[in-house]
Parts: sequence; structure tokens; C-alpha cells
Amino acid sequence: MKLQHGYLADFVSLLFPELCAACKESLMANEQLICTDCLYNLPFTNFHLQADNIVARQFWGKIELESAYALYYFTKGGKIQNLMHQFKYKGMHEIGNLLGNIAGEQLTKNEIFNAVDYIIPVPLHKKRLKQRGFNQSACFATGLAQKLNAAVEDDNLARAIATETQTHKSRFARFENMQEVFTVKNPDKLINKHILLVDDIITTGSTLEACGLQLLKIPGLKLSIATIAYAE
Repeated sequence: MKLQHGYLADFVSLLFPELCAACKESLMANEQLICTDCLYNLPFTNFHLQADNIVARQFWGKIELESAYALYYFTKGGKIQNLMHQFKYKGMHEIGNLLGNIAGEQLTKNEIFNAVDYIIPVPLHKKRLKQRGFNQSACFATGLAQKLNAAVEDDNLARAIATETQTHKSRFARFENMQEVFTVKNPDKLINKHILLVDDIITTGSTLEACGLQLLKIPGLKLSIATIAYAE
């Protein structure tokens, strides 16, 4: 019976092969979600080794950070765009957990990230969450937590206002669009804690900045940032 089941699975995979979410090539029998070639050759930033990396510099003079990080470089039409599209819009939320594990492995090599107490994903408004069915940043946070030995705090930072899409806005317009959008429901829990704030992609950084400004009102709070990708 097991042999027949194996043949059937092989036959189905020939007719409907599973594709790599990054390069769209067929996955081998022992591969899941992302092919081995992509896992090793996607455009890693190695920002965990650079204290003054591009993401960190983006927040200089805006919010005080312990450290900042992005796993990959994002380029239009590239493999990371394919990957993020499958993740966010095709319901492949398990990609977020996998990428969180990969990022977490890198961040364990950085003492600052090893001192994180809570990982907080950038929240979606409840209407957007209902439409999408999951928060992509929360999936990434879960994968990170498995490697960093930190707890995910996904119900404390809330998005009180449903904002317009940010895609075609300037940096200033994006920042204005995010003012007073986020609230912290239980700030006492975060006093004197090191928080890792996570999102999927950073472009202008306005969303992360708005979240950070609210979190940094809490006494003694230290803030770091991590994202899946940095859009050049």
C-alpha cells in the first residue's frame, strides 16, 4: 500500500509539480517551499554583521535603535519579490516561518539580538487581517522566536486606524499617513524590556518609525528592528 501511495504521489507531482516560491522552478522530492539553490543564493544583506548598515542609517535622528536588520535585498522583478508575493497574497504563510528561522540563525550570531525579550510584529488593522487571513509579520516573528529564545507579543501593539495604501506615496506622505495609527495596550509589560519590532519589507521606514515612536514612550524600553527584506 505504501509503495502504491508513493507511486501515486510521484505521478501527481509529475502532472502538478510544486514550484519554488522564489525562482518558480520545480522542487525536488526533498525540497519544500524554496529550492536548495535559492536558499543559499538569494540576495542576503549580512546586515547582522554591520552595525551601521543601510537600515540602521535610515532611522538615524528619527528613533533610537539598538540595532537594525533586514535578511534580503528586495529588487523589483527579482526572486525576493516572487517570494513575498507568494507569501502575502497566495496564502503561503509557512514561508514567513521559514524565513524567520533563517533570519534567526543569523541573528543568534549578534549579541544585541540575543538579548531581545519580546518580538512584536507590526500589526494589521482588523479589517485587513480578516481579508488576508493572517499577519505576514507575525509569521516572520514566530520563526524568529524559535531561534532567538524570545516570546512573541502579538496583541499588545495595535493598529487603531486603517490607513490608505502606502505604495505610491512619498516618504513624507507615508509618515503623515501613519501618525497616531498605533497604540500600545499594555505598556507596563514592556517597561525596561528589549523589543524586536518586525515587519516584512522596509522601504521608507515610516511604518516602523511610527510604531517605534509609540513603543519608545515606555520607560526603559530598548528597541531593535528586523525585516525580511530591504527595498533598495
